Amino acid sequence: MSDGESVRIEKRGQPVALLTALPRAKGKAFKLPDFMGRLKETWGDRVFTAAEVKAMRDAEHEGDLG
Repeated sequence: MSDGESVRIEKRGQPVALLTALPRAKGKAFKLPDFMGRLKETWGDRVFTAAEVKAMRDAEHEGDLG
């Protein structure tokens, strides 16, 4: 019924009810945050070296045994 189809309910072969989906409520469109803007605001034009990335990942996983 989520696709808008109807369901007919019958008793002894005779229709007794018809279930239909309610029309979808039109809400405000959700606006996604500006992820690239946030990234630029936080890090600017900074580019990390492979060694810096490894150090950050090691710090994140420190004490994490799986």
